[in-house]
Amino acid sequence: MKNIKLLLFSLASFFLQDTFAQSKINRKALVERHAVVVNKIDTLASLSVGNGGFAFTTDVTGLQTFPDFYAKGISLGTQSVWGWHRFPNTENYKIEETLKEISSHGRKVPYAVQASNSERAKAANNFLRQNPHRLQLGNLGFELFKKDGSKVNPQDLSNIHQTLNVYTGEITSQFSVEGIPVKVITIAHQQKDLISVKVQSDLLKTGQLKYRLRFPYPTNQFTDEGNNWKNADKHQSSVVLSSEKSFVFKHQLNDTEYFVKVESNQDSKVLQSEAHYFVLSPDTKESTLEFSVMFSEKISKESIPNFTSTLLSTKTAWKTFWSNGAAVDFTGSTDSRAKELERRIILSQYLTKIQCANNEPPQETGLTYNSWFGKPHLEMHWWHGVHFALWNRTDLLEKSMVWYKKVAPEAKIIAERQGFEGVRWQKMTDPDGKEAPSSVGAYLLWQQPHFITFAELAYRKHQTKATLEKYKELVFKTAEFMASYAYFDPEKGRYILGKGVIPAQERFKPEDTFNPTYELAYWQWALSTAQIWRERSGLKRNEKWDDVLKKLSPLPVQDGVYLATENATDSYTNPVFLTDHPSVLGTFGMLPESKMLDKKIMQDTFDKIWKIWHWDDTWGWDFPMVAMTATRLNQPEKAIDALMMDIRTNTYLPNGHNFQDARLRLYLPGNGGLLAAVAMMCAGYDGCKTINPGIPKNGKWKVRWEGFRKFF
Repeated sequence: MKNIKLLLFSLASFFLQDTFAQSKINRKALVERHAVVVNKIDTLASLSVGNGGFAFTTDVTGLQTFPDFYAKGISLGTQSVWGWHRFPNTENYKIEETLKEISSHGRKVPYAVQASNSERAKAANNFLRQNPHRLQLGNLGFELFKKDGSKVNPQDLSNIHQTLNVYTGEITSQFSVEGIPVKVITIAHQQKDLISVKVQSDLLKTGQLKYRLRFPYPTNQFTDEGNNWKNADKHQSSVVLSSEKSFVFKHQLNDTEYFVKVESNQDSKVLQSEAHYFVLSPDTKESTLEFSVMFSEKISKESIPNFTSTLLSTKTAWKTFWSNGAAVDFTGSTDSRAKELERRIILSQYLTKIQCANNEPPQETGLTYNSWFGKPHLEMHWWHGVHFALWNRTDLLEKSMVWYKKVAPEAKIIAERQGFEGVRWQKMTDPDGKEAPSSVGAYLLWQQPHFITFAELAYRKHQTKATLEKYKELVFKTAEFMASYAYFDPEKGRYILGKGVIPAQERFKPEDTFNPTYELAYWQWALSTAQIWRERSGLKRNEKWDDVLKKLSPLPVQDGVYLATENATDSYTNPVFLTDHPSVLGTFGMLPESKMLDKKIMQDTFDKIWKIWHWDDTWGWDFPMVAMTATRLNQPEKAIDALMMDIRTNTYLPNGHNFQDARLRLYLPGNGGLLAAVAMMCAGYDGCKTINPGIPKNGKWKVRWEGFRKFF
């Protein structure tokens, strides 16, 4: 009798969730209930507006009034896709000066590493890592004064109440100065790199509220938080056009120049209080002010969108975004984690849309502040981009795929230098695809098949000849490198990856490492998919690729579990190897089941890692990866447990950012990974027959979703 009741309960849950999956979601209500509310100064709760290629981050005033105070939180950045700067290469440093050779199967293979064999090599390494770097374009803040004429400090603000309406992209900030209220609305135009602001306060009448534009200097450091006011003599800024209501500022740094145009609905005056510091004083007796600020590479002599026009732009674009693509609603769930998970999902969609949806792969800290000098990491592009396709927004992924064609010549240079065919995709790079030297990145492999993943996702959305023609050349060149990189060992009768590799779990020495498990499986999937692309294109299968597929080394197993790499027989006994990414789980999570995989061995591997891994020493995308593996292993409880694990690097701040540590206060691969995992947990994957395969069937979860696309 007990078993019958359990069966009936399971069937009821199955059909109940199926019903929820088909019902229509009130998307506006879903999104708006996760508006961000800030009632105090919290340097980790900064809010941003943007359009995918431009972002502007504010403090509680709605502008960037206190950049120094917020610098070590979510910094008050203004960044764009086009905003890069390079210091002059007066010493003519070249990537060749950073090369180090590793012996691999009887030959020397050069890699661009952080060379330290001479002072010259160290200097070359530093310069090439630091340049180019993404610029902080300018600090736009209020100049607030007390009645006695002294400047307002953060502690002088009272009655703070700030909201971000993620459904419309509006930040509304309210606060008081000596009892006088201020209300500010901040919005971003969705087609131009422009913000518009509406201010309401009697402080305007008394001249106690002005606003300023200040140009910082690049830090030339790992981070750039937009508040380096030193080196005033090394750059130039000036007003180049002006009228009563409009001003154009020019900022020049070496060969880089750009412009900032400010237009107001009130006559204003500009005073340069010091170098690179411009104060705009509205000449008004009214209590309302509107102004727009546009950042651009070229000077604009035409009028720019005003507040009303920008408001229409942001409301229209955001309504379109939220009305299309996928949605998931956990209303009615009794699991205490459901509400928080839903909040993370909504805010992650907002953040990845404004920071990652542009025509280049984003950096890990998006368009807020620099990490790794502002440079994108191509192995992270999987986590930045795959979720767009799974949430039925493939167009946002495809925007950045065009960049690969632009930089393919640089990727070919890397492959040729190392004696391989095709293109070897960069790891740490820049807008032109130049390789940055890295003692880890130079040896990574797992970014290589990503383009094939992206292309296959694009084809699944648009199964047309046009899609094949658009991407097939790079799919084939990607596969050519993969096939030539695999070394055939005649004694063992199989192809080997490495030596000279660091796997996704960055804990192994390249001189010793070969056949990492996840990379082997990824090689098999990507080469197989590339062959399918040849067949779709009316071409014969590539014989070399087939030979690699036939004779590729098996996934390394010891004591009934998969090793991290074939050479690491101490994968689960060496404490160092129990930290960082448990990427062996990506073999059956990020990747589908294949002939290489034994699900029983993977299940045992998952169980072992779950028990003994040092989860405190992980990254934000590790938890979604584990959730994806748990989903494929039919362990939905573990999928939720992984997503909601109480670990510092799995922290999601009030603004939705995935916090890592004092260096990486935001980490967008975590947000993108969360979205990718949730899509699979709901819609499943090829061959999956289970409804909501990653959602527990214990009666505590009610799930309505629509619009998701199945993963591989």
